[in-house]
Amino acid sequence: MFTLIDLPYAPDALEPVISAQTLAFHHGKHLKAYVDNLNKLILGTEYESMTLEEIVRKAPAGPIFNNAGQILNHNLYFTQFKPAKDVMPAEAGISSPTGPLLTQIEKQWGSIEAFQTDFESKGVSLFGSGWVWLAADGDGTLSILQCPGADNPIAHGLRPLLTFDVWEHAYYLDYQNRRAAHLKALWDIVDWKVVEGRY
Repeated sequence: MFTLIDLPYAPDALEPVISAQTLAFHHGKHLKAYVDNLNKLILGTEYESMTLEEIVRKAPAGPIFNNAGQILNHNLYFTQFKPAKDVMPAEAGISSPTGPLLTQIEKQWGSIEAFQTDFESKGVSLFGSGWVWLAADGDGTLSILQCPGADNPIAHGLRPLLTFDVWEHAYYLDYQNRRAAHLKALWDIVDWKVVEGRY
């Protein structure tokens, strides 16, 4: 059985980028509902003993895939941020990875700024609800994926590194319909050490 992950920071730690109110609804209500739903759906099935990653790889489109995908997506999303207080004022908006990940981003996009612009654009232009992902293949080549609904790079044989949630419940209380402003603000709290570790 799956359980709701604990957040690695205080409820108000991501403010002003993500408010404590949004976090309470997003983590405590939306994600909890996916966990509860999946546990009911997999009871007595072949999926009951699988990991989230295995379910996402093997389950056909439908309720089990959707709930497992949303749990996996949210777990990766919530654990990729660091408290806003840990971001130095000089770093705000320009924090970036280091090492092999930065080298690969610069090789493919030319600069971290160009990558961020492309990533934001893909998030803004994703129709409806879903996720925008930075993913890597087995050779380390990067790609930006627009994934509707509960889709995840794992379902496409890729490794998920970074994701921005573009379901409205992720930002509407704080940004209303300003999805672009929300996506741009998220860079201020990305913990690139976590993303580099996934790479």
